[in-house]
Amino acid sequence: MTRFIVAPQWQGSSSSRAMQLIDGAEAIAGDLPRASTTVLEAPPEAGDAQGTRVQRMSALVRMRERIHEAVRAADEPTVVIGGDCGVALGAVSAVADDDLAVVWLDAHADLNTPESSPSGAFHGMVLRAVAGDGDALLRLDPGIPPSRLVLAGTRALDAEEERFVRENGVRVLAPSDLTDPDALADAVAATGATRVHVHVDLDVLDPAEITGVALPEPFGARTVEVVASIRRLRERMPLAGATLTEFSPSSPAAAVDDLGTILRVIGALA
Repeated sequence: MTRFIVAPQWQGSSSSRAMQLIDGAEAIAGDLPRASTTVLEAPPEAGDAQGTRVQRMSALVRMRERIHEAVRAADEPTVVIGGDCGVALGAVSAVADDDLAVVWLDAHADLNTPESSPSGAFHGMVLRAVAGDGDALLRLDPGIPPSRLVLAGTRALDAEEERFVRENGVRVLAPSDLTDPDALADAVAATGATRVHVHVDLDVLDPAEITGVALPEPFGARTVEVVASIRRLRERMPLAGATLTEFSPSSPAAAVDDLGTILRVIGALA
């Protein structure tokens, strides 16, 4: 049975709509099976950088610990619902080992460091932290090697992210690659991993598919393609865990309009 952990963290976001991530997480939680769902309370304060280059660092560290502990306590495959992409760090850290690959379905690579980030917001650094780089309190140690990272649907990278991908051989699938449902599973199999964590930032989808994301990018993937790719991957490899993030609806009515799409993706993960 799949467990769900709802983590309405907003402190990692750079968006002016960051607080709406709480509304998005709560809207999704309302459609999850209550007996299988745990809702974590996000720190009420914004948090501070604590002398680092990461905005709201103190709140992010606290939430990472809560998510890590909740996933470990579940002791079964868990889908963590954000909140911003930063929730993935605690979720991955709870299942990380030398047999794990991480799939990052996201319009953005999230591979900046605190030094290269243009915003200082952690949601643009999360995958780099999963790879073991960044501030000591917000990174895996040891990290997941770049050879076991797969970017999918990614189409907006900063210069540092492009350098990291190029120099470390990170596998990248464009949105058009996901028209073949085997492409994602083949890329993960090529990493040599035997388990996979799947992260979904909803902005991986084309803006025509979903409206409730703060940082949309054109020419994204279709929902049917993302769902088919995840299902095929799960047929070929055990799912160690998953995250779904960055739903920030502009209103309750707008949330309802997007929930059908979101629940299809959650159904593939669960």
